[in-house]
Amino acid sequence: MKKLEDICDQKGFGYYEVGYSRFAFKSKHDRINIVGYESGKVVIQGKGTEDFVRDVVESEVTGEPRLGYEEFHNPQWFDEHAGLDEAGKGDLFGPLVTACVVADGAMVRAWIEKGVRDSKKMTDSSILRLEKLIKATRGVVVKTAYCRMRKYNELMSKPNANLNRLLAWLHSRSLEDALGVRTVKWGLLDQFSTTPLVQNYLKVKSFKLEAQPRAEVDPVVAAASICARAEFLRQMKGLSENFGETLLKGASSNAKSQAVRIVEKMGDRALGDFAKLHFKTVSEVMNLVRR
Repeated sequence: MKKLEDICDQKGFGYYEVGYSRFAFKSKHDRINIVGYESGKVVIQGKGTEDFVRDVVESEVTGEPRLGYEEFHNPQWFDEHAGLDEAGKGDLFGPLVTACVVADGAMVRAWIEKGVRDSKKMTDSSILRLEKLIKATRGVVVKTAYCRMRKYNELMSKPNANLNRLLAWLHSRSLEDALGVRTVKWGLLDQFSTTPLVQNYLKVKSFKLEAQPRAEVDPVVAAASICARAEFLRQMKGLSENFGETLLKGASSNAKSQAVRIVEKMGDRALGDFAKLHFKTVSEVMNLVRR
């Protein structure tokens, strides 16, 4: 218990008073409360509990995994199935990438031990490291799909173009490519639309595709999120080299400033080689350049 208290203190967690406790800490960033009672009992609560137990308690305090109830609480994770996710949808620069991973229970168990989880919680270096581990797994199938920037902007400039329909089409491509290598009965998609869209593009009929919010809690979907993000990072690296400056992820004011520099350096038409032209940010960029 003393070791846990020291770790919480070193991490700068906020201290607060709880009756009959030896210590009590809270962390808004990690979304957890930790209370160590005089009886020796430790209570950890909050949305970040699972990550904290795995990454701190098990690795730094107890030295052994004890949060191993996934197979009991979520047996469907360990069925052979497909997981689908995407990257780049909200980024001004770089392509929209979809990934499909087909895996079984043995792979999932190994990945959980290695820290495979939603890529949004990871650094770029961790994403690339885990993508390598996922792709090296015996029997796994990983397929990605994306449009290069010129093609993406061409498709999105057509009458009645719709981003979610384009995303659904890309998901269907990566899914069908994966099913062509290894057939499974069902898959799970991170829900991006209130109505099912991917199914409209699927040629494979004997396949059940489920969709749910925050599907990345499923380790196979998490693996797909990692692979999609890794491909997005590689594409961004290539675009950055072409521009001569590291392009920023997201659609912040700093990203907008970079878009202005692209136009000033390479001309109006060149922006379509780097950015998603249907973003509102692009209109703002052109207004700034034309002042």
